[in-house]
Amino acid sequence: MRGLRRLFAMLLLLLVLLAGWLVVAADAGHRPEARTGIGPASLSDPALIARGDYLATAADCAGCHTAQGGRPMAGGRLLPTPFGNIPVPNITPDRETGLGRWSFADFWRALHTGRGRRGEWLYPAFPYTSYTRVSRDDALAIFAYLQSLPPVHRPTATGSLRFPYDRRESLGPWRALYFRAGEFRPDPEQSAPWNRGAYLVQGLGHCGECHTRRNAWGGLAAAPTLGGGQIPVQNWYAPDLSTRQHGGLQGWSAQDIVQLLKTGQSGRGSAFGPMADVVAGSTQHLSDDDLQAMATYLVSLPARAPVPDVDPTSHDDALVHQGKPLYAEHCAACHGKDGRGMAGVYPPLDGNPSVIEPSGINATRAVLLGGFAPLTRAVPRPYSMPPFAQRLSDAEVAAVVSYIRRSWSNRASAVRPEAVGRDRQTPAD
Repeated sequence: MRGLRRLFAMLLLLLVLLAGWLVVAADAGHRPEARTGIGPASLSDPALIARGDYLATAADCAGCHTAQGGRPMAGGRLLPTPFGNIPVPNITPDRETGLGRWSFADFWRALHTGRGRRGEWLYPAFPYTSYTRVSRDDALAIFAYLQSLPPVHRPTATGSLRFPYDRRESLGPWRALYFRAGEFRPDPEQSAPWNRGAYLVQGLGHCGECHTRRNAWGGLAAAPTLGGGQIPVQNWYAPDLSTRQHGGLQGWSAQDIVQLLKTGQSGRGSAFGPMADVVAGSTQHLSDDDLQAMATYLVSLPARAPVPDVDPTSHDDALVHQGKPLYAEHCAACHGKDGRGMAGVYPPLDGNPSVIEPSGINATRAVLLGGFAPLTRAVPRPYSMPPFAQRLSDAEVAAVVSYIRRSWSNRASAVRPEAVGRDRQTPAD
């Protein structure tokens, strides 16, 4: 029986590789686009470079392409995925290890079609599935900015993708199923701010790469748009972004969204975990008009299907009962007995989307690791929440998180001690 399973696995692998080869063969006629004729003088235009700097910030390029303590855009990180670690390349204009030999046509092809300088398929850890919507003019500005940076000689690190994912041919079926190239096209039925917001959210901001559920193959769910999902390996939950009925941000106003993206805090909640990094490195630097445009688009997302009420068990009730005194001892002084927090200082827990998201992992990790809002120009010294990993057991963390998720207006599921144990083992980064 074991031999049959092994034979079946080998046949399946061969079929995947064959499908990838067929896509390669069908695409063999692909050639790099003709050179654009853009010369050094055009790329050195200060206005174009400044615009590219802003757009690269909106795209949060530095968030992946800058290692902790490293030179800007020089790569050096390894992005963890369920299929192994993928190295982040150097995108400074170094001729040997960066983009120094790249033309704009090469760069445009990478953003728009997910192909490298030699035509090779790029791994979708580089979010070309979203960047394909970026306009050619914006891509040119970003390229001019990157080419203006000081070149840094830093070879790309060695990744650790498992077979067959280490073979780029295996991307063929994935691309056929989950990738469609195409620039953003404005909706003539919508306003200019709505279209600008849709372009930023869907394209440059690539919000859907986190705020959308992924399947076992890493493909993004087609619907609902920005419906929320767990970030693989990092184990944070990016909530549903609909502000309408049954949405993850139900009841949020456009101003709540703008405030969170600009300052890291709002009356509805605070940014922490990966979103805190996005606010610190990207959204706080965007113009008020662009933030308002993003909010205009997000508040237009449709209502969601109702979520079935959680049917508590006696075990859930016991956890909630055990968590009440723990909350009073460790949490109420800041977040209040009523879970409403203190505006601009301590975020509310009642109705907080990060507290009541489906998995419970955000609240659990916040208790274990602490809650650290981003440092922004508007809030340069935010209050932080200390970690409790050394002070509370798995059972105690499960109890207090379950109490928070089932108190006041919250009706989320309880969290089990064994789930806390798994989350405790997940690295902070």
